Amino acid sequence: MTLQPLNPVNCEGLLQTGCSLLHLDGEVLLFGQKGWPKRSCPTGVFGVHLKHGELRLRAISFSSDSQYLPPLRCPAVCRLDPHDGLPESYLIHGGRTPNNDISSSLYALSMDSRGGNRKLTLRCKEEELVGEVPGARYGHTVSVVQSRGKTAFVVFGGRSYMPAKERTSENWNRVIDCPPQVFLFDRQFGCCSAYAFPELTDGQSFHVALAREDHVYILGGHFLKCDGRPPRLFCLHVELLQGCPLLSCELLDFGLSISSAIITRTGPAHNYIILGGYQSKSQKRMECSTVILDEKGIHIEPLEPPKWTPDIIHSQTWYGGAAGEQSMLLAVPSEGRSCQTNMQYFYLVNFQKVEDAKEGIQAQQVCSQELTDYDNSTPLEESDELYFGREPQELDGSSEGEDNSYNEKDEEDESQSGYWIKCCHSCQLDLNTWEPYYTTELQRPAMIFCSTGEAGHWVHAQCMELSETLLLTLSQGNKKYFCLDHGGLPIQGMTPPQKVMPQTRPPLKVKLRKPQTAFKMSRTKKSVFRRLFD
Repeated sequence: MTLQPLNPVNCEGLLQTGCSLLHLDGEVLLFGQKGWPKRSCPTGVFGVHLKHGELRLRAISFSSDSQYLPPLRCPAVCRLDPHDGLPESYLIHGGRTPNNDISSSLYALSMDSRGGNRKLTLRCKEEELVGEVPGARYGHTVSVVQSRGKTAFVVFGGRSYMPAKERTSENWNRVIDCPPQVFLFDRQFGCCSAYAFPELTDGQSFHVALAREDHVYILGGHFLKCDGRPPRLFCLHVELLQGCPLLSCELLDFGLSISSAIITRTGPAHNYIILGGYQSKSQKRMECSTVILDEKGIHIEPLEPPKWTPDIIHSQTWYGGAAGEQSMLLAVPSEGRSCQTNMQYFYLVNFQKVEDAKEGIQAQQVCSQELTDYDNSTPLEESDELYFGREPQELDGSSEGEDNSYNEKDEEDESQSGYWIKCCHSCQLDLNTWEPYYTTELQRPAMIFCSTGEAGHWVHAQCMELSETLLLTLSQGNKKYFCLDHGGLPIQGMTPPQKVMPQTRPPLKVKLRKPQTAFKMSRTKKSVFRRLFD
C-alpha cells in the first residue's frame, strides 16, 4: 500500500467535489466539470493521465451522433461490464449541475471509437423511462441486478429540492432527502416501477451500494432529518419473475457509519475496498475496509490504511474516486491557508503489493501515452486540429496498411518529425514558446498538406500566413494546396469565389392615375381666354 503525491499540471482548478471518475477501454475519465479555466469545454469529460508523479487532463471528444451530456455532479453512476457482444459502458442518472439545477435524465455513455493516435471518442445517448419514474435527485445510487437470465436496475436514495408547492423565496434552495422508495427499471422497454418497504422509514443519500447477482447491499449514508450517519446496512433481494418482479428488504445487524466514501474494485470477483468519506459532521473516516460479496452474503473486514500526511489529517474535507483496480485518486483542498501555494493537494493511493505495483508501473510506462503539451490548451467540439483528411500518424508518411499499434517512442519523436518540424525556410515555431494562433488549435499548431511531388509534406498554416477564414475554406474543399516554397497559394487551384448573379427585380407597379379631363372649347372661347391672360 502506497500514498504517492501528485503534481497537477494546469488542472487543479478543474477537480471539484462531486466529480466522478469513469473507466472505459483502460482509460480513466473525469466527468462532472465545466471545463478549462476561462475557456468553455463542450464535453465536460477529460482523460486523466498519471505518470511520473504528474496529473494531466485532456479533453475528450464525442461522436457526431451523440446527445448533449451536461456536467453533472454527484450523479448515480453504474458501470456495465461487457456482455453479449456489447462493450463496457456506463449509466448516469440525475446529478446536480454547476448552476444548481437538478437533473432527472438517464444517459448511456460508451466508447465510440479510437483514432489511429489512440484518441478516445465517446458516444452519449439519453434514454427515456415511463411509469413511476424517479424524480430529479443527486447523491443517490444505481445498481444492476441479474435474475433468471434478465437484467434490471435499482435506484435508491438521493436529495432534491422541496416540492414546488412548498417552496418559497426563503427556502428556495433548500434540499431534502427523497422519500425512501426503491425504483426498478429495465433498459429494453424503459418501464419503471416504485416500491416501498416498512423497514425503510427515512430517506438517505451519499451511501454505498454494492450489487451481486440479485442482491443489492446499501451501506451507511447521511440522513438530513437527524443530520447523522448511523451504522446502517440492509439488503434488497430482487427476483425478476415473469410479469411482476418480486422485491424484499432485510435489515442487517452490522454496518458502517460512513458517507461519501470512495470505492475501488480489487479484481474480477466481488471484492471491494472502501476508503475516505465521513463518519460525522466534523470528522473524516480515516479507516479502510474490505468488502467481499459471496453466496453467503456480505463480509466487512478492517484494512490497514496508508500513512496519512499532515495535510490529509488536518483537512476538513476530502474527495476523489477510483483510478483503476486497487487504486484511488484523492484530493484535499488547502482550505484557504495563506502559507500554501496550491489550491488542492492530490494523492494516488495504491493498494497493490510492492511486487505487483512495480509490474503495474512498468506496464504503464510501456503502454501509456506521453502527453507533453497541455499548457494553455482549449478543447474543441469536433477535433483538436485541422488534419485535412489525414490522421496525425500519417504526418511521417505512414500508410494505413502498416502497423498502427501505439508506441511511446513514436509519440516522443513527434516533436522532431511531426508538428514541430521546420516546414519552410521562414518557419520559427518552437515547442517551448508556441501559443495557439487559430481558434481551431488546441495542443498543436494547425497544419495543411502541400501536394508537391508524389510524397508531399506538411506545413504550418501560421507560417503560410493563412487567415482563419481561408484555413477553414481549404479544410472544407478538396483542391490541392501548394506552399510558398512550391508555387504558393495563387498557383494552386484556389477555390474561386462564387459568382453571384445579380437578381432581376420586376419594376414596381405605378399606381393607376386618373386621366386628365380634357375640356372642349370653341375658338371664340379660346380667343377670349388668351386676351384675358395676355
